[in-house]
Amino acid sequence: MTSGFLRVAIVLGLISAIGPFAIDMYLPALPTIGADLGASPLAVQMSLVVVFLSFAVGPLFVGPLADIYGRKPVLYGGLVVFALASVGAALAPDVEWLIFFRLLQGLGSSTGMVVPRAVVRDLHTGAEATKLMSLLMLVFSVSPILAPLTGSFIIEAFGWRAVFWAVTIAAVLAFFLLMFGLKETRPAARRGGSSFAVAWAGYKLLSVHRTFVGLSLIGGLGVASFFVYLANSSFIIINHYGMSPSAYSLLFSVNAVSFFAVSQISGWLTERYGLSRVVRFAVVGFAAAMLAGWAVMAAGFASLAVMCVTLFVGYGFLGLVIPTTSVLAMEEHGEIAGTAAALMGTLHMVTGVVAMIVAGVFANDRPLPMMTGIAVCAGLALLLTLLTLKREPGRQAVAAAE
Repeated sequence: MTSGFLRVAIVLGLISAIGPFAIDMYLPALPTIGADLGASPLAVQMSLVVVFLSFAVGPLFVGPLADIYGRKPVLYGGLVVFALASVGAALAPDVEWLIFFRLLQGLGSSTGMVVPRAVVRDLHTGAEATKLMSLLMLVFSVSPILAPLTGSFIIEAFGWRAVFWAVTIAAVLAFFLLMFGLKETRPAARRGGSSFAVAWAGYKLLSVHRTFVGLSLIGGLGVASFFVYLANSSFIIINHYGMSPSAYSLLFSVNAVSFFAVSQISGWLTERYGLSRVVRFAVVGFAAAMLAGWAVMAAGFASLAVMCVTLFVGYGFLGLVIPTTSVLAMEEHGEIAGTAAALMGTLHMVTGVVAMIVAGVFANDRPLPMMTGIAVCAGLALLLTLLTLKREPGRQAVAAAE
């Protein structure tokens, strides 16, 4: 592995992590923010919901811009918007202004969802792309592993507004890392045919491309299962099982470690067996773990240990699902990689938000409704995999193996 390969993974991983870091650090502050600003729980939760909504909408515009103007200018713009919005959120006098600046934060950080995937496709395909994607995810893993604990410490020591000052500093550091650590991967010579008209045509083409949509939704259902866990796990582990917030943060981190550790072998598996076979294997393992865990808990064995083991194993397999489906979905769309990455990001976010809302209707601070939502996502991912890849000729797998 070359130093340049690792440098690109570090830069892209840190840029990708800024938006999620701002979410994960922020979660422990929600009750405090409501008390400080005199806002209802629903109003405070809206400051979180608008971030996910901007993650869903922002990529549709970010992708074409990255194809038209290049990768780095769009990343620069996103980091500047994110940093300014973070300053605004830190100084927000009421919850309405906080919601507004959180919306801008989400729009700025949506560049980190889209452009790094396009950069990976600019540089590599097949097994090499999967290796780079998995390395990017390893760096990205700093968010769910460290952010909850870091956020709790910052909030206790300096108050909730300090969270936004912290992510402002992170955005500034990412700006300079981008400046000196990454070359433009879409030079002017390759942008000649790019425009918003071409982008919308690309969206139309991709939206009826069975394999692209299927693979994007498989990844989206994996993301959705994690969104269901994200929205409900703190209430279940703290309120139902009686664990402390610090213990919850530790369990949250353990699942993240499982996800990102297993993702690191995705490149090796792809090189050896091909993308399509690895996707099938990963989704089957993900679905089997989550459905088996749900069945055990539905039978009355709803202990914390059963839930933790199920999630640890299931999210380990998900660590293979996300990078491989992302690479395989974009394999044939190099000329519109930014547009493809944007639509994929939107499909992931929309699927996740819908699952989170539906699961929220049935939530009751007990583990079974959450595990049911996760199992449904896993089962649908398996069904979609069987439908999407059943007639694949294996061309990508052969190319990757070669």
